[in-house]
Amino acid sequence: MFGLNPSLSAKKALKLFQEKKIQNIVEIGAGLGRDTIFFAKNSIHIIALDYSFSGIKVIKQKTKKGNLSNYVSTKHFDVRQKLPFEDNSIEACYSHMLYCMALTSNELEKLNNEIQRILKPGGINIYTVRNTNDGDFQNGIHISEDLYENDGFIVHYFSEEKVHSLLNGFNNISLEKFEEGSFPRKLFYVVNEKK
Repeated sequence: MFGLNPSLSAKKALKLFQEKKIQNIVEIGAGLGRDTIFFAKNSIHIIALDYSFSGIKVIKQKTKKGNLSNYVSTKHFDVRQKLPFEDNSIEACYSHMLYCMALTSNELEKLNNEIQRILKPGGINIYTVRNTNDGDFQNGIHISEDLYENDGFIVHYFSEEKVHSLLNGFNNISLEKFEEGSFPRKLFYVVNEKK
């Protein structure tokens, strides 16, 4: 759906990881692994979580084909559950468009609290979301809150206020607008640091 090349957000995240000497991350909602493989090729150790068994299978195949098994491990996982990591144990979390999946604000708060729990003090959470300037916002079927269904996909759209509402235990380091794809999708690139 999103192509095989790494996302712009992954390229930006890699620069930050390198600057901060972060070498171990968790990718939440890894999809088919286009960013996972990019990070691994750049010597980042990554645990890729995804809800889709088929997505995890594809990541495993790409990992094996790329001879990247020393850098990538995978886990089938539902982000509405407690994250499978100890408190204060993870250097950084990364997710591209996971937060704008069909998750309610309450589920997003729980996920964000879980990420805050597992990150080390000063740990980084990078995520991207489609924002309320996106051409699909308020189109299609309104599900609830800022969730709209278009072509069978439910998307949660974010305002700047919604980004700031998820800062419990975090300081926002960066909130940037960017575009992706031919449509184009209009997104926020968010970098938060655990207090």
